[in-house]
Amino acid sequence: MEVAREPQRVQALAQACLSHIPSQYIQPPEKRPQFRRKASDSGVPIIDLHSFDPNLSGDVRQKLRQSCRDWGAFQVTNHGVPQRLLNDIRAVGLSFFNSPIEEKLKYACDPNSAATEGYGSRMLSKDDSVLDWRDYFDHHTLPESRRNPSRWPEFPPNYREVVVEYSECMKVLAQKLLRMISETLSLPSLYIEEAIGEVYQNITISYYPPCPQPELALGLQAHSDMGAITLLIQDEVGGLEVLKDGEWVTVQSLSDAIVVILADQTEDVLLIGPRLCGLSSCACTLVHAPYGSKPKLVSEVHLVSDSMAGIKGGCSDHIVHRNITPYYLLL
Repeated sequence: MEVAREPQRVQALAQACLSHIPSQYIQPPEKRPQFRRKASDSGVPIIDLHSFDPNLSGDVRQKLRQSCRDWGAFQVTNHGVPQRLLNDIRAVGLSFFNSPIEEKLKYACDPNSAATEGYGSRMLSKDDSVLDWRDYFDHHTLPESRRNPSRWPEFPPNYREVVVEYSECMKVLAQKLLRMISETLSLPSLYIEEAIGEVYQNITISYYPPCPQPELALGLQAHSDMGAITLLIQDEVGGLEVLKDGEWVTVQSLSDAIVVILADQTEDVLLIGPRLCGLSSCACTLVHAPYGSKPKLVSEVHLVSDSMAGIKGGCSDHIVHRNITPYYLLL
């Protein structure tokens, strides 16, 4: 059996001060970012959850229903996840990517397997596909039987502790959101969760180094997320975009906000019955490749049903997003 060669990391390319990016990172003309922005007043909705105050739940549910119907993606504030923890997950992620390459490679993904846990650059990429301008670390966090912190970095010293706490807090938030979304549709609060079944949780911290030609590359190409729901935080660099009515709309970077994206399986569940046909089924995201001296970090938390594990369809009729470069993202 042929052994795959360890792929070159994008961060190493950026540090080499190249004037031109390698050809395998150049997007075809029709997929390249246009660096146009829609006005801020037409951006992705921002919903104040008011710390789930029951006295304000009616207003929150109304905004959730409208955001799910019109966008399939939104940001939430006053969500119950401590600001200290959001700062900590950004800090430990950045600390890892700023570590020497020989230390990072100790946690490298298996280059012979797709989407394995660890440090990598090619998640689900075919050999002949255009590559994303990003490196990442993928953690398997739920159910706990999949969780093995010894596979995660031990530097900085609180890295593993922070990831576990972040995992638990994001699980609680995801459950609350899925229940509220069910209730906005006059369904039992556990409707979506029961339809989806047991979930797997992955946490991906993505690092988008500065790109010398951001007009040619994407930090993360247009895609929809499989599974139930994605919870995502950005740093201040920005670059996440959502496709809305045929236009890419920038998601405003807010230090205290969490981006919520309805993933494929939840959309499929909600589009089954006639009561649910008003929900959006056309959102999509990407991440731009950053330009200049500053990288981008993003952290994403994915909840995926056990029936969906290892299955990925196209992004047709689902919420599609992307990242322009450079971008530092925590998933």
